[in-house]
Amino acid sequence: MTMTAASPPTPGADAVAAAPDLAALTRADFPLLAQTACLGQPLIYLDHAATSQKPRQVLAALQHYYDHDNANVHRGAHQLSARATEGFEGARAKTAAFVGAASPREIVFTRNASEAINLVARSWGEANLRPGDEVLLTVMEHHSNLVPWQLLAARTGCVLRHVGLTDTGELDGDDLRRQLSERTKLVSLVQVSNTLGCLNPIAQIAPLAHAAGALLLVDACQSLAHLPVDVTTLGADFLVGSSHKLCGPTGMGFLWAREALLEAMPPFLGGGEMIQDVYLDHSSWAELPHKFEAGTPAIGEAIGMGAALDYLNALGLERIHAWEQVLTRQLFDRLRAIEGVRILGPTPEQQPDRGALAAFTVDGLHANDIAALLDSAGICIRSGHHCTQPLHRLYGIPGSARASLSFTTSPAEIDRFAEELEGTITFLREHS
Repeated sequence: MTMTAASPPTPGADAVAAAPDLAALTRADFPLLAQTACLGQPLIYLDHAATSQKPRQVLAALQHYYDHDNANVHRGAHQLSARATEGFEGARAKTAAFVGAASPREIVFTRNASEAINLVARSWGEANLRPGDEVLLTVMEHHSNLVPWQLLAARTGCVLRHVGLTDTGELDGDDLRRQLSERTKLVSLVQVSNTLGCLNPIAQIAPLAHAAGALLLVDACQSLAHLPVDVTTLGADFLVGSSHKLCGPTGMGFLWAREALLEAMPPFLGGGEMIQDVYLDHSSWAELPHKFEAGTPAIGEAIGMGAALDYLNALGLERIHAWEQVLTRQLFDRLRAIEGVRILGPTPEQQPDRGALAAFTVDGLHANDIAALLDSAGICIRSGHHCTQPLHRLYGIPGSARASLSFTTSPAEIDRFAEELEGTITFLREHS
């Protein structure tokens, strides 16, 4: 039986059809998207699942910090440090509110989501997992949610298991139930797959994991900028996100965890900032969340991420989701009309709330060749394994092409992409 994602609610057909054109509303805020590409053609950026573009408001927040407030946080008594600290901790409070955290103390800043998962594996995992304990993952996971657990298994002797897929490219709920047992200590999975685009039913999985005595970690990198995410509604114990997929700067991410878990977890890295008192032979740790944030943090990047969250909140995640549903249906319709194109993951008809992306193959052609020719036409898509090598291996393919959308994408861009893709396929077949 397929598990159905229950959150967020799917807008009715009328509501989706009436979704405001957010591309027209927001494009002027994104200077990169206004540039021209080869031969003076407009640049079309369809690689938002890899990294998002940044609005002027985020760029201005970064510039303002370095122009006016550049100083280290928490440690200085002077006015610059006070302002930098206010901006930095203000970004933490914004992040907490964005995911529905009970307190900013539950938000740990990291370099990215990969580091956040590694933090959980190193700190919680090493403190709690023993030989024979099991971590339940899925075959669709990004490498960032596979490799840290492989390293942990090598260190602790814990066992990794992986939930399979249905024929439609969705999480196999029956397989998940079969594999859950009293040995399962953690279930860790993506909310939206960066390759299949499926929206996993986290709110249904959480009580199953908890009933087995396991905790639940959610990789929300592909969902946070596209639909409302609330940790309480999801029932998660850990959740990770990455600024650069949220219209924010690179080099910035976060871990949310329930405060009681963070209190019990040992530090991840040692150094300045994460200590209370240091002696030559021992130290004591700072209060949450600082005991997990060793050294000088990415101050400007945190402030920039806070500005990005303000921007997304002002647009409204419900409006973003509704508009991207319109775009996703158009993208699928155009791709399905092209001979030889095979799309991975569920269709919008099978899962209306699926992610705003389409990873696909074309019979007899290599994804890298397709992406290279599209680039020469000013269209940026992804090609390769998208950091999901085991998933591509399961499908028996070396890689795929991927077009991924955002609220800045226009219907005209999807039409031009499809037209150029058809021409590219014809050209490659004629010259193969």
